[in-house]
Amino acid sequence: MNPYAIISGSMRLGDDMLHMDEDDFLVGTPQSKFFDVMFHANRTIVEDALLNCVERHVAMESILEELASKYDIDLEQEIMNFKYEKQDEMHHRKMDFFISTVGDVLTKNE
Repeated sequence: MNPYAIISGSMRLGDDMLHMDEDDFLVGTPQSKFFDVMFHANRTIVEDALLNCVERHVAMESILEELASKYDIDLEQEIMNFKYEKQDEMHHRKMDFFISTVGDVLTKNE
């Protein structure tokens, strides 16, 4: 089964492979594919992936808060500055996140 057909929306889990368009993986953005997979993949696998994201976020946020407190940094202002000054980097990192998460979920979903 071609996992990209699943994330493009042209094929759902269990559909016949004969009805799959090989170019479907080129349709959409990493973000749209991410949400397609999250809505259509095995719920347990998706929950595990999302919980992992939340746990990493909480851990990173806790580390940053400790460092910000230690060095007297306004964390919210630094986050706003970073998002504004590094928009391209933010965009690329988000796309990388979407792609890697989709890959992980699809690998476990097969």
